[in-house]
Amino acid sequence: MRTMSFYPDAYIRFLAEFHGTRDYFECHELLEDYWKEHPGSDSGLWHGLIQIAVGQYHLRRGNREGARKMLRSAWERLRREDLGQAGLDGPALLAQLDDAAGRLEAGEPLPYLSWTLPIADESLLEAAREECARLEAGWCAGGEPAAAIVHRHRLRDRSEVILARRESIERRRPGVSPE
Repeated sequence: MRTMSFYPDAYIRFLAEFHGTRDYFECHELLEDYWKEHPGSDSGLWHGLIQIAVGQYHLRRGNREGARKMLRSAWERLRREDLGQAGLDGPALLAQLDDAAGRLEAGEPLPYLSWTLPIADESLLEAAREECARLEAGWCAGGEPAAAIVHRHRLRDRSEVILARRESIERRRPGVSPE
């Protein structure tokens, strides 16, 4: 199996958070920042992995429709070859996504369960486990995280996002010249 010549630190941290802290919102933030800093580099891969984390976030919070949309979109976006190059078992992950999205689409019960992404590259697995230990989180440990993680989008400081949206609206208004 051909893999990336190196794995970005943000990706290793994503895997550690995904399997250790189960802080899916943080997973989203980590890869989104990396994706924005490296436009065009494996964008389908990073976008799809972000969608898996967001899907898990929604599912844990009981937002079945949000979970369905994210998981199905990830399944449509991710490619087996890209997942393989990222050290993951592409066929296994795609089957996991298709099963979960299909169950949600059919209206079947799909309780939240912490996922384990199928890491095929032993060196990646070891790096992610080491990062997980550095975060003082147990690798694939059970238990539910604190409410601060489960409801993170409600509890975070959104003042920068709100300001950026206002500025964007102002720039689009007729008669307002761009700076």
